[in-house]
Amino acid sequence: MLRRLWAGARTGPNAACEERPRAREDNMLNEASVSGSPAGAPEAVKDVTTASFRQDVIAESMKRPVLVDFWAPWCGPCKQLAPVIEKAVAATGGAVALVKMNIDEHPSIAGQLGIQSIPAVVAFDRGQPIDAFMGAQPESQVKAFVERLAGPSGPSQIDTLMEEAARLVGEGDLPGASEIYAAVLGQEPDNVAALAGLAKIQLDAGEIENARQVLAMVPEAKANDPVLAGVRAALELAEQAASLGDLGALQAEVDRNPDAHQARFDLALGFNARNERDAAVDQLVEIVRRDRTWNEDGARKQLLQFFEAWGPMDPAAIRGRRKLSTLLFS
Repeated sequence: MLRRLWAGARTGPNAACEERPRAREDNMLNEASVSGSPAGAPEAVKDVTTASFRQDVIAESMKRPVLVDFWAPWCGPCKQLAPVIEKAVAATGGAVALVKMNIDEHPSIAGQLGIQSIPAVVAFDRGQPIDAFMGAQPESQVKAFVERLAGPSGPSQIDTLMEEAARLVGEGDLPGASEIYAAVLGQEPDNVAALAGLAKIQLDAGEIENARQVLAMVPEAKANDPVLAGVRAALELAEQAASLGDLGALQAEVDRNPDAHQARFDLALGFNARNERDAAVDQLVEIVRRDRTWNEDGARKQLLQFFEAWGPMDPAAIRGRRKLSTLLFS
């Protein structure tokens, strides 16, 4: 029955590793029994051995589906698949268990299942293998495979924390949001959304260097993640504004000479740094109205950077886009 299941297992586009030759051990799987299994769920992910297979897989699958990830240290696709399947299983909130079996150290179970290459994942339910796939599948397919066992997963713990942090930011509770972002990063140090959120809080508090240090923690592989665009734009604006000094002199120059575009431009940066966003928009729109070609269309470009830093639903960004569109297309 196990070989028939494996013969119908899905294969993905990624190559699988050929399994090293191995000797077959006693047919322990066929002799497995669920008698005497203790109550209580095992850890979400654990290493299983030939000796513990009866308890960790067969007995445990009487309570919830169990995925067995057959792998080996020399298998590259196995390393690619591991974090993907762990994430998908974690999202079930304990409805599905995951165990890992090193086929170099424990080859007999894989042999009895007829597994010829790895990575290979077999799902057990009520003591029997019910589904399987081979190869390092895309995340969407792995998630779908797991959801067929547990039902569609709700928000993960990380998702819930991120939603709570966003709510606290909206309410102005920046210390509370910072604590939640830090908790998320304690579990997922490369969570780009949490890093971006924490960096933005530091910027809002005027801690430019702290924000820069937070962004430096972003892994190189995720450096171009779109979620970072807004906070990077905000950081650049904050750095520009930090060098402006007193805005009174800039305002006085603009009052004396309405065509002092550089002074008006710097004044807009200063207003933005003080979170006077509507005033910043008005100064830049006025430059566009007076001289669209100034500084190679610099005022319009600066407005677009403001909009990116503030976010598309920010009231000042909405108002600014409307004023700019009216000016350019009327």
